[in-house]
Amino acid sequence: MKCKLCNNKAAINLRAYNTSLCKAHFLSFVEKRVTETIRKYKLLNKGDSVLVAVSGGKDSLSLWHILTKFGYAPEGLYIDLGINGYSDRSLKKVLSFAKEVKARLWVVSLKEIFGLGIKELARVLKRPYCSACGTFKRYLMNRISMERNLRVLATGHNLDDEVSSLLGNLLYWKEEYLWKKNVVLEEYEGHLAKKIKPFFLISEREIAAYAFLSGIDYIYEECPYSVGAKTLLYKEILSRIEDQSPGTKLMFLKGYLKRLKAEKEGREQGPVSYCTICNYPSWGQKCVFCSLTERLDIPYKFEYKEYDFSK
Repeated sequence: MKCKLCNNKAAINLRAYNTSLCKAHFLSFVEKRVTETIRKYKLLNKGDSVLVAVSGGKDSLSLWHILTKFGYAPEGLYIDLGINGYSDRSLKKVLSFAKEVKARLWVVSLKEIFGLGIKELARVLKRPYCSACGTFKRYLMNRISMERNLRVLATGHNLDDEVSSLLGNLLYWKEEYLWKKNVVLEEYEGHLAKKIKPFFLISEREIAAYAFLSGIDYIYEECPYSVGAKTLLYKEILSRIEDQSPGTKLMFLKGYLKRLKAEKEGREQGPVSYCTICNYPSWGQKCVFCSLTERLDIPYKFEYKEYDFSK
């Protein structure tokens, strides 16, 4: 198998694009697609202060690597979920990478805040692990982003993440979530950071290949609590369809983005209320995070650590 651009030995076959590329041209291909996504959807401007949410996995570390390479000088945020063994190994990868790119890293620990890890918190709250995890992470990412004046929050969500979530919302017609998927969510009146997903249109396989070929040292194992999650089932189904019809996932998501634009133009934005406890935007008197923490009935103090490798 030869590279379509230089005729050297190909490192990867991209069936969705009907092409094969060598290492150098593939890395350039991924980086160019990120650049085009940033430009087309106006994700970033030079001089923006950026915080990358990192887990130690291929997606988030590859994103941190690329944004650093592009000159945005992003800082990192790691949320320690308190998962025995797994969280320690993930943090070790993140710390090593932060040293490598000479960046500042912020680390927040659920156990240091609440005295409980995500497993115990989910059980107390009687919520599925992934649901509780998502709620805590979204709140903490936004809060640290705003407190540190890092007004753009970047996450490594990829094409497979987005299409699996979209399929789940369609299957159950969760309209309250259906039209909230986007490449960018703008900041809101000093309460919410601008959230961007530069990998929105890049597949998980492509990012895995990029990380491997770039020599990024990431944690290969999946979160132990993700076993049995419906999103994994949806990913498997969509991947089987992709095998039979390459490019389906990309067209599915691009089609959604077109519908999303029309949907937003046809809807009026209703008034937004604010949580009576933390003053963040909320659909009710209290945001989901504050409602959950009230149910915990555990006094907590919000703290996080700084590791500055930029000096």
